Amino acid sequence: MIEFPKEFVFGTSTAAAQIESAGGHEWVGLKAKDGSVFHNTTDHELLWKTDVEVIANLAPNYRMSLLWSRLQKCPYEPLNEQAVKFYLDLIDALRNRGVRIMLVLHHFENPIWFGALGGWSCAHAVKIWLNYVEQVVRTFGDRVTWWNTFNEPNLYLSLGYLSGQFPPFRRNPVLAFKVLRNISTAHRAAYLLIKEKFPNTMVGLSHNSVLFEPDTFLGVIPASLTDWWYMEFIPSWYDSCDFFGMSYYARIGYDPLPVTFLYTPEKFRNSKRRHDDMWEYHPPGIATIMKRYWDRFQKPLFITENGVATQDDGFRMQAIYDYLSEIKKAMNNGIPCLGYFHWTAWDNFEWNLGSSFKFGLIEVNRSTMERIPRKSAGYFSTIAHTGIVNDPPMNVPREV
Repeated sequence: MIEFPKEFVFGTSTAAAQIESAGGHEWVGLKAKDGSVFHNTTDHELLWKTDVEVIANLAPNYRMSLLWSRLQKCPYEPLNEQAVKFYLDLIDALRNRGVRIMLVLHHFENPIWFGALGGWSCAHAVKIWLNYVEQVVRTFGDRVTWWNTFNEPNLYLSLGYLSGQFPPFRRNPVLAFKVLRNISTAHRAAYLLIKEKFPNTMVGLSHNSVLFEPDTFLGVIPASLTDWWYMEFIPSWYDSCDFFGMSYYARIGYDPLPVTFLYTPEKFRNSKRRHDDMWEYHPPGIATIMKRYWDRFQKPLFITENGVATQDDGFRMQAIYDYLSEIKKAMNNGIPCLGYFHWTAWDNFEWNLGSSFKFGLIEVNRSTMERIPRKSAGYFSTIAHTGIVNDPPMNVPREV
């Protein structure tokens, strides 16, 4: 049995673009790796009352975002009244069920009109976004317990401006650096804006954390270069934080190219390394990176995302146990961690990969959109509401 402090925060995490029907943003109509099309995702805006009960039953805290494209139809425009009402009703219903909110201001989604102006490389990008942020803070701020300005800027930059896998599908290092500069400026300004109005509310951002390591001698240099860019250089632009948010899903080995189950499955079939449907499964890495960023920033941590992409629910429960075990070990070694948000509450649309990748504690029937609890939902709910982690009822690690 593992027991967390009473004040430790347990929650689930989602992104609005991945659960609400697509409209007005750059992901609309994208054909994903599995052939599915980014369209109605999970009908959250239609089934939100059902989802409120799902969220509240899973955990007493919830990390969520809002659709910028739904709230603001053009630059500097007042927030759309209908969209504001939807989100106020949703958040108030959650709060009435005792759920506290961590609100993410930017989670990979930009309005089409923002992209047409040049997106985050635009000279006026920061000013445009801060107008939106100011209105969001004024409208929703008294209902928010924690603010998360940007979700995983390092992943957004790398996939959107270097590898071309995310909108705006660019491969331009110079542009990537410009976007990094604009996002870091926007984050600092948003931090000050929020703290001016709500000085006692914690504000941070989240960083996509990966353990990059060489699998062979040939992998030493590429792993080191990737680690420098992704885990050292980009985070050096993160400041003005009350907490450092970490997502962690994987170790990625290099031989010299990156080895993932998603793109090099044959390399896992010929090894004994465990994996989910995307990456190598390596729970000790979360504690390693927690120490790395605590030593560097001396800011308390939130695990803002963590989970596994799998249809093997026994594996999902084992992963919850394994990861929480590593987090507790890190805490016992003096690393302050404020909370853990599991990714994700229910199966969603996994960005450029599609709807077939299952991270959810709740299964979604793609034909009816019915929410069907997995056994992992009950397992995590017990942990989240008691702070006590017992052995999972189905200790079935994934067979490789």
